[in-house]
Amino acid sequence: MKKWNLIIDVDNCTNCNACVLACSDEYYDNEFPGYAAEMPKHEHKWIDIKQKVRGTAPVVDVAYLPIMCQHCDNAPCIEAAENNAVSKRPDGIVIIDPEKAKGQKQLVESCPYDAIFWNEEKQLPQHWIFDAHLLDQGWKEPRAAQVCATGAIRAVKVDDSEMEAIAARDGLEHFHPEYETKSRVWYKNLHRYTTSFVAGSLEAEKDGVVDCVEGASVELIKDSQPIAQTTSDNYGDFKFDRLEDDSGKYQIKVSCEGFDPKKIDIELGISNYIGAVSL
Repeated sequence: MKKWNLIIDVDNCTNCNACVLACSDEYYDNEFPGYAAEMPKHEHKWIDIKQKVRGTAPVVDVAYLPIMCQHCDNAPCIEAAENNAVSKRPDGIVIIDPEKAKGQKQLVESCPYDAIFWNEEKQLPQHWIFDAHLLDQGWKEPRAAQVCATGAIRAVKVDDSEMEAIAARDGLEHFHPEYETKSRVWYKNLHRYTTSFVAGSLEAEKDGVVDCVEGASVELIKDSQPIAQTTSDNYGDFKFDRLEDDSGKYQIKVSCEGFDPKKIDIELGISNYIGAVSL
């Protein structure tokens, strides 16, 4: 059976908030019986864009990560709900019933992604419903995907085996896979939000002039074993990405014809620009 999935490319999200505004426009001051009650004007962000800044000047990377209900196949909110207040549709969409869920504040605490919000006025937990009411009317995608000018958000309805093949082909991941919720929201280039990098620049003095060193071989070594290799670009810059935060001691080894080899010891907490390295 074909089910809905959301694919988000972190590289393409610019924090324009078009998806956030489309969500507010759709649900504020609108009731959709059986799907969702009205969204409050303030405080709720059923689609919420998180920001992470990595590195230090002049090498800084800013990533934006849209977070919403993950429409999990193993949804903690379903387990926490009473009176069948939360259900999983055959097409993969999770719905918090706007009548049955009244008073069930425990649903807010049950979500590890903080994607369920408490409507104090209505005494109701609420979330982004994947615009299920629109899809049921024949829409081809939810509004968040429709309004995304950069193509950072797109929806696909495929069977699970095809989705797994797409994920493998495009390098898609789940946010916090350790939660084991079997999320139906997939992320591309998630490393820009979840991992760290180390970068630097190579320079050398010749005839009294300091210039960039291009084409040098740069190795990243962990526990005496090379784990990555790159080459400095025409600005002398190099970068190793997808490293775990607080992953400890590394050594950077630089080799370049005409220069003595150079080794730099570093300790990685979060993303770090080590500055100019003179050969």
